[in-house]
Amino acid sequence: MAATSLSYKYKTASVLVKLIILNAAAFLVVRLGAFFLSITPFNFSRWFVLSDDFDTLLFRPWTLITYGFLHYDFFHILFNMLWLYWFGQFVLNLFNGKRLLTVYLLGALFGGLLFVLAYNLFPVFAESKGYLIGASGAVTAIMIFIATYTPNTEVRIFTFTIKLWHIAVFLFLLDLIRIPTSGNAGGLMAHVGGGFFGYIYAVQLAKGNDIGKWFENFMDWIANLFKPRNKKPFKKVHRTTHSPQQRSKPKDLKSDHQKKVDVILDKIGKSGYESLTKEEKDFLFKAGKED
Repeated sequence: MAATSLSYKYKTASVLVKLIILNAAAFLVVRLGAFFLSITPFNFSRWFVLSDDFDTLLFRPWTLITYGFLHYDFFHILFNMLWLYWFGQFVLNLFNGKRLLTVYLLGALFGGLLFVLAYNLFPVFAESKGYLIGASGAVTAIMIFIATYTPNTEVRIFTFTIKLWHIAVFLFLLDLIRIPTSGNAGGLMAHVGGGFFGYIYAVQLAKGNDIGKWFENFMDWIANLFKPRNKKPFKKVHRTTHSPQQRSKPKDLKSDHQKKVDVILDKIGKSGYESLTKEEKDFLFKAGKED
């Protein structure tokens, strides 16, 4: 009964919660597996970490994504998940879970690509061998994405009220400053790669260009591969007496609904999420659930 309840809670949880659960589950599997096999966590997960070697990447392309679900130690995953939850909530206030997942996975992808390129192009990395794990690149992508899309959203920290873009710029610049002095220059390059992707995605989306749509379609295609193919039942056709005017009414309503969503999103882009009235926030929340 308890297992059924947990399964139901997981299926009905938001994408944000599922991402955190998957990261935590991967951390536990790696740690416990390494312990029982008496090997290092790295050796246990070596087929899923991202290598700086192009030849290795060629035979393990999935590592461009899987590294984003692995973590070095408890504090590594703790702070990544805290940042993910905090910034992810802002994303879900405006978009559906599929877009959050797209930013996370593509942020990890582009962060990983910049890491590999940096280790193969810059002389400073020539004498070192690099491997990458951690969700930091994906989290940075989410942070920069939402801070770029709604820069004027205000956040209260203790007794101070600051805008979302202030936090994002401070953390991003901090990563850049730490690259020459940190022992984790490769990991910080992944932050930069994820951040650049999040910025470009948000700017293009504000212009009406959804550069992540192809990836959403790809995820749908993958998901459909695992869905059971049931035989289509016989459909009995009934004649209807609805007039053409009645049939077109839901379409008109949907158009008005979308127009109201667009007006609210424009208002957020200009004045921030906190400028919305309670009625507008409730309407946007319900619209997100319908998506």
